[in-house]
Amino acid sequence: MSELLAPGSFGVYIHIPYCIQRCTYCDFATYVQTEIKPPEHYVSLVKKEISNKKNIFRHRQEQGLDTLYFGGGTPSLIPAELIIELISELAKFGYQTRPDTEITIEINPATVSEKKLEVYLRAGINRFSVGAQSFSDRLLKMVHREHSAIQTIQTLELLRKYKLNFSFDVLFALPTQTLLELREDVQIAVELGAKHVSPYCLTVPEGHPLAKNRPLDEVQLEMFSIIHAELNKKNLKRYEISNYAIPGYESKHNLLYWTDQEYWGLGLSAHSYSKITEWGSRFWNVNSFEPYAAQMEAEKAFGILKNYPGKQIENLEKHQSLTDFCYTSLRLQKGLSVEKLVQKYGNSVLESLVEITAPLLKQGKCLVETDRHYALTDAGVIISNQIFEKFVFSKTTA
Repeated sequence: MSELLAPGSFGVYIHIPYCIQRCTYCDFATYVQTEIKPPEHYVSLVKKEISNKKNIFRHRQEQGLDTLYFGGGTPSLIPAELIIELISELAKFGYQTRPDTEITIEINPATVSEKKLEVYLRAGINRFSVGAQSFSDRLLKMVHREHSAIQTIQTLELLRKYKLNFSFDVLFALPTQTLLELREDVQIAVELGAKHVSPYCLTVPEGHPLAKNRPLDEVQLEMFSIIHAELNKKNLKRYEISNYAIPGYESKHNLLYWTDQEYWGLGLSAHSYSKITEWGSRFWNVNSFEPYAAQMEAEKAFGILKNYPGKQIENLEKHQSLTDFCYTSLRLQKGLSVEKLVQKYGNSVLESLVEITAPLLKQGKCLVETDRHYALTDAGVIISNQIFEKFVFSKTTA
């Protein structure tokens, strides 16, 4: 699994905030395409950001990019040529793609024609993440998705015609969603060629319109079990809590986040992680268009990390870095490597780690130790947030 990504890998994420509509459940930094400045204007701002911040990751320029990911929003909604411009702009400042770079773009059904797809392919894009959510027109209408099930099938058939690598998002625990509808969603996605599936449980606050008539907790657990069983039947293995793939088709870009690798986030609300400070720094962009535009026009203000406003950067202390390391590692099926933990944080953290893991291992239900790795069991995955809370370190325990 993690062997897919060599130690010291590096990737770039570019956020494209344009959407046809605002989905009822969405809390990302996205906008209906008619409500903000045109994509040409936005892409020009991202180009400014690349130029302004080109030296933050200058220690990565020579190796080229291991991954490049266009997320959103709906990146496939804007002209394909603008996506290509961003790839070229990165290369101009030394962040070049290689023949083996995983280049992913998120697409929605009915937003990619054969002509647009060919433009993507010529630019080296080799992985497609399809945000279709369901094959039920009833459920799609409920969450204000503009596409239909037929359009989803047509999009997947186009990708399959070109024998492309694509992932499929499945949304479950929707109001009135049945077990049969969910099972069919998973089965159809795999039958149509998805080599990677990301199931997401609907999460909305109390009082939200979609909070009514949702499946009961025990039904949601059954849904989770159905997804797991159906995907395993088709040789899609869970490699991370919310991600399944045929071995060899795991998302390398997402593995950056879960294996403590550096990444550079560009565009509205995008997050980055650098290891140039002792325990790492996390920094991010504002999530509103006008403030983002103003900051990007400020040219050199964000050229080095020390110039970032305090509300947009966190220089981690050892205990914070250690907590993050445990969280992200435990999300992986392989789990938390004791060897890698000690290599980064030293032997002094082992005593605290044993204090946390011993009672969980004794229970034998949610955590196991195998080959010097602590990993969640199937039961542990279901209550993962409760387990993560136990891996919170303080200055005195790190």
